[in-house]
Amino acid sequence: MAIQQPASAPASAPASAPVQATSITEESRYNFRAVAVVGFVVGVVDIFIAARFLGKLLGASAHSAFVNFIYQVSSPMVAPFTGIFGNAGSGANSFETASLVAIAVYAVIGWGIVVLIRIVTAPRGTKPSTS
Repeated sequence: MAIQQPASAPASAPASAPVQATSITEESRYNFRAVAVVGFVVGVVDIFIAARFLGKLLGASAHSAFVNFIYQVSSPMVAPFTGIFGNAGSGANSFETASLVAIAVYAVIGWGIVVLIRIVTAPRGTKPSTS
């Protein structure tokens, strides 16, 4: 005895509307190049100061051409912060707190400039992105 299944109606595909290709172009919310330049400059300054800090901490010889170059380039950048805190360590190795303060201050100044660029260059009526 064969059991017959009821014949089902063929499934029809739902009618779909034609797909339109749309291009989404969003106006830039801030001047990306200016932000990148500020980030690059602050990064280079912080790298020179961090190299100075490590050189002083590890007692790198100032008679080396490379170390002397790092110290001479970073000296004007650290000079405003010299004397805020005392330097700990011996004559050869020193924990130069002025370098750490300079790194933090320049990073905060760079962040402030980036936020200012985003505010100034954002289109009218929009909030600048916070990221």
